[in-house]
Amino acid sequence: MGIMDKIRGEFIDIIEWTDDSRDTIVWRFPRHDNEIKMGAKLTVRESQVAVFVNEGRVADAFPPGMYTLQTQNMPVLSTLKGWKYGFDSPFKAEVYFVNTRQFTDFKWGTQNPVVVRDAEFGMVRLRAFGGFTVRVVEPVALLSELAGTDPQFRTEEVSEYLRRIVVGKLGTALATAGVPVLDLATHQEQIGDKLAGVLSLELSSVGISIPKFVIENISLPPEVEAAIDKRSQMGVVGNLDQYTQFQSAQAIEVAARNQGGAGEGFGIGLGVALGQRAAGGGQQQVSPPPLPQGEQWFIGAGGRQLGPFDRGQLVQQVSGGALDRDTLVWKAGMPQWTPAGQVPEVAQLFAAIPPPLPPQA
Repeated sequence: MGIMDKIRGEFIDIIEWTDDSRDTIVWRFPRHDNEIKMGAKLTVRESQVAVFVNEGRVADAFPPGMYTLQTQNMPVLSTLKGWKYGFDSPFKAEVYFVNTRQFTDFKWGTQNPVVVRDAEFGMVRLRAFGGFTVRVVEPVALLSELAGTDPQFRTEEVSEYLRRIVVGKLGTALATAGVPVLDLATHQEQIGDKLAGVLSLELSSVGISIPKFVIENISLPPEVEAAIDKRSQMGVVGNLDQYTQFQSAQAIEVAARNQGGAGEGFGIGLGVALGQRAAGGGQQQVSPPPLPQGEQWFIGAGGRQLGPFDRGQLVQQVSGGALDRDTLVWKAGMPQWTPAGQVPEVAQLFAAIPPPLPPQA
């Protein structure tokens, strides 16, 4: 190896990162003790940002593109190094490549149920799970707040931190969504979009956003699921009265196949019950109407109308002398007032009463 090759090996003249993983968020360029030569080539690929750090302080950041490192395109680092006159000497700095593509392998789930208040079922405990995507939107903030000096910052190092924040915001999102428990399944996408915005705002201080938040399933307690199943069964049955008749008809058919005494008695009993239901139009039995009232009679005596009287009261009027054969009487259905002796129903009342005694000598 010549002297020039040895000197050339002490300097870095190409800086780049070819990502061969699917879970690396930040990767530090392995500089070791080598110095970066002024005029070195920097290649930043799509979905990458290169950040230069000098003695623990973040300096310049480079978006995707190809660069020749000079003092002109490194203003912050030039100031930190004191390159007032554009020296072309080599320099030492840490270079971090930040991956800005979406990471889609994040999962979340509720270890403990989330309690929400529902208008129909009251306090309900919900469990849910799903996934979300993560993207770095502020590389400098990510390096300062999360990654630090980690030479390879991976998704597994931040997944638990993000999961706790997701679960912490989930209860509030479900409680304030205003969606009944029965309709949660049809509003999962809407709730997920709302949570994505809330989480992105929460994580903006560490340079992370949540472009997509997916709720795969929201599970209900067994007692609530049982109530929903019962309501579904009632909806399928529809008219309960018709369903009862159908069930009874099936029972009669089964009993008819059983030629034993018990089957015959069962069939007869069901037949009578169905007959009663058919006669009643499928309605419940009601009390009979009150008995009709008896005849109501009116008496015309002394130019006044007296009554109404039932038959027993007419007998009392006859006994008291207020009603005789010449007294006018009337009841509903008669065309006009008629002497009592000419009305058969009243005339028979006089049969048990003797006529007045003849004059005595």
